[in-house]
Amino acid sequence: MNRFLSNATNRIDAKGRVSVPAPFRSVLAQRDIQELYCLQDLVFPAISVGGPELLERYERQIACVDPFSPEANQMSLLVHGGGVYMRLDSEGRLMVTDFIRSFTGITTEVAFVGRSDHFQLWHPQAFHEAQRIAREGRALTGVRPM
Repeated sequence: MNRFLSNATNRIDAKGRVSVPAPFRSVLAQRDIQELYCLQDLVFPAISVGGPELLERYERQIACVDPFSPEANQMSLLVHGGGVYMRLDSEGRLMVTDFIRSFTGITTEVAFVGRSDHFQLWHPQAFHEAQRIAREGRALTGVRPM
């Protein structure tokens, strides 16, 4: 498996750490991702987590516009000002920092959500609500799962 798929909810321990699900750690290892780029998602109340290529993807988008334009400045503010680097500890846990908590509302549990080339950290109820809304939106447009 070389993609982040599915979702899982894990409890935050007394020291503020959460275990990253084994399938997600496996993808990180397979892709040799040591340092995680974490970004406040541009749409959802979630933290997007991936390797350096996730940051590079956003930087390529920024590079396509005039570097002095409002669009480039706004994107840089979100991508660079709303991002941090993090690492897993030796046991595959991630520290749930104020950066994560304040943006997502996460308190005691974290929903890990696969997004193909990266994964996201969500407050579990917010994830289930966003997923419900997405399903309803697909049903309203007449698009049904295959």
